[in-house]
Formats: sequence, structure tokens, C-alpha cells
Amino acid sequence: MDRDSFMRRAIALAEENVTVSGGGPFGAVIVRDGHIVGEGTNQVTGSHDPTAHAEVVAIRAACRELGSFSLAGCEIYASCEPCPMCLSAIYWARLDRIYYGNSKTDAAAIGFDDDHIYREIPLPISERAIPTERMLANEALAAFRAWDISDTKIKY
Repeated sequence: MDRDSFMRRAIALAEENVTVSGGGPFGAVIVRDGHIVGEGTNQVTGSHDPTAHAEVVAIRAACRELGSFSLAGCEIYASCEPCPMCLSAIYWARLDRIYYGNSKTDAAAIGFDDDHIYREIPLPISERAIPTERMLANEALAAFRAWDISDTKIKY
């Protein structure tokens, strides 16, 4: 398969998710060495999970398939430009490249507007819309200290 075929598969997943599953209009596929290793559709409302975006679902499927938390050497084809959460997950998964169909502006036009999140990210914590407070910092450091000296940690 070629790049257009992979993108068409992501788009088809998005369309099927609307017409068959009743979910959001988003699909994604992850490809390694010319083969699909993970697919996902938006499952937010059906699973009652706000993190079940197509890209995250595809990342989880590809990681299971490959037996690794790293998707280095893989590419993602998403029917829409990834939102901030999905973009972060893509970076954490170490995907090599992102291809997308619809833009975030296209998504906003049908009610999927992530611009408020993009505006929140660079703000100082004290100015963000959701109040955030640091607590028990000294106690929380115990877990970090344990990790730092652990002989069994797997770095990622």
C-alpha cells in the first residue's frame, strides 16, 4: 500500500465510525514498514472515555501489536490534524511522521474546537482556566527518589 491508501483507510474508518458506530468522525492508522500495525476510531462517547480519540486508540493498538511502548519507525495517518492531547501522545510514542486530512480549522467548523487548549498551554499555571495547586511536594518526591535509584526501571 502507498501513503494515499493509508490515508484513505483512516478516512474510511472515520466515515464508518459515524455511519455504523455512531461515534465521532475521526479515524487513524499506524504504519510500520508499509503495513498497518494499529487502527483506531473515535470512541469517546461509546466508551465514556474522553481520551479515546482515534489517534490514541490506534497508538494503543499498535503498541499491543508490536509489544512495545515505543512506536519509533512508525508513521500515523489521521483523518484530522491531531488535537493537543493526541499530538502529545504521538510525541510520547515516538512516531516518526504525522500525515493528516482535515485541519483543526475544519474540525472547529463542525464543533470540535481545541483552540482553547492551545491557548491554555503557554499560560502560567496561575492564569489557566482550571485552578491548579501543588500539594505535598516533599511527600510526592519519595516516588521520584525511588525511581531514580531503582535498578529495575525501564527508561522511556
